Amino acid sequence: MRIGIVCPYSLDVPGGVQNHVRDLAEALIAGGNAVSVLAPGEDDREHPAYVVPAGRAVSVPYNGSVARLAFGPISATRVRRWLASGQFDVLHVHEPLTPSLSMLAVLSARGPVVATFHTAITRSRAMVAAQGVLQLVLERITARIAVSELARKVQVEHLGGSAWEIPNGVAVARFAGARPLPGWPGPGGAIGFLGRYTEPRKGFDVLREAWARLAPARPGLRLLV
Repeated sequence: MRIGIVCPYSLDVPGGVQNHVRDLAEALIAGGNAVSVLAPGEDDREHPAYVVPAGRAVSVPYNGSVARLAFGPISATRVRRWLASGQFDVLHVHEPLTPSLSMLAVLSARGPVVATFHTAITRSRAMVAAQGVLQLVLERITARIAVSELARKVQVEHLGGSAWEIPNGVAVARFAGARPLPGWPGPGGAIGFLGRYTEPRKGFDVLREAWARLAPARPGLRLLV
């Protein structure tokens, strides 16, 4: 199959959605499919052969974080050009309700569209104000995927539909040969935190409060961030 995948976030910075898109693309290619990924990114940066950079992204506060997105007339032109040249059997977009390449791709697509929703956003004034546009986008989607129960709940309660719950895939073979850091976890055990700890939604403050309770009762317990 010829499969087009759209990532809304810049591949020049690390992130969960970006990693998911890369892993998915490589798994589909390994299965014999022809895959092209469109994503924000600098043209002069080095990218995998299957990636088509859509130009510079701008930083936008979104869902308690800062996302690097591409949107506007130039981006729309690049999306249409990519779709025309790709002649995809199916288009797979991520976070299509974010003002981004994904939304532009859905609005320009002429074939089957699969959409994956990653975030668990709550209903807001902005969502209500944009309901007409969001509904137009949703009507063009053939099948919806939510990576978690919370993400699926948004579809049911706020967007008038549902989605198949399919968690993010993990390329476990990459980690099969991993070895613990020297001295870890230690005789007292260890807790690991992986994520952007400066963002409240990642939960580091919750872990810090839990640590204050656990540490006195667990001598030798260590925390790795």
